[in-house]
Amino acid sequence: MKETQEARFEPLENRRFRFQCHPGVPCFTECCADLNLVLTPYDILRLKNRLDLTCEEFLDRFTEPVEDRESAHGYPRLRLRMTEGEGRPCPFVTEEGCRLYEDRPSACRIYPLGRATARGAGPGHVIERFFVVREKHCRGFDESKEWSVESWTSDQGLEPYHRLNDQWMDIVTRELKRSSGETDTRKRQMFYMASYNLDAFRKFVFESSFLRTFVLDPGDVENLRNNEEALLEFAFRWLRFALFGERTLAVQSDVLERRKQEMQ
Repeated sequence: MKETQEARFEPLENRRFRFQCHPGVPCFTECCADLNLVLTPYDILRLKNRLDLTCEEFLDRFTEPVEDRESAHGYPRLRLRMTEGEGRPCPFVTEEGCRLYEDRPSACRIYPLGRATARGAGPGHVIERFFVVREKHCRGFDESKEWSVESWTSDQGLEPYHRLNDQWMDIVTRELKRSSGETDTRKRQMFYMASYNLDAFRKFVFESSFLRTFVLDPGDVENLRNNEEALLEFAFRWLRFALFGERTLAVQSDVLERRKQEMQ
């Protein structure tokens, strides 16, 4: 959504709406400029792989920090860096549309819908609410194609984005408790690494004492070596352990002590 463009947030009637975006729509690609597009970890994973870049390369070339006053609960947030110059277009937009369309960020995929989520009663349960983001310039609403929330979610390939983004939002919607300056800085660094720099997190897991500290099944370790989505989900588990003290990981010393007590 464009920062300078007024938008109305409207409830969905019967979870259905009319919309279509294609080169024949008069406003085609107008929404792909001057954006305040916050990126999620899964967005970054998909984009850096599509561009065949390392995490560091992608972060350096295509992201910028969200100002602290805009950052939720004190966590470092990143947004896509717009191209400098007239109109500040997205770095990936062309006259023909998005050159990375198959791996475009979740905010681009879900548009013109918005999705608000809240933690449900049970573990992993998410309460979601959808609404329409109606911008004045958008002529896609004049098209006759009708969608349900479910058909739009499927057509736009949103399922893996929702699954990974919901796990991350469960972290960033909690307050990051303030502590001493050094500890606070270390927490922010841990969050940044695990969320945005999966290459660095992989080194942290496999090239430090991590695997001697935590108990992991050998099959899970192999999966983490070869599956970046699994590694990202594991990074979220580690953040919940490191930031909030949740017992999402088993510590070797605890397991050894428990086994010792069982043998007595």
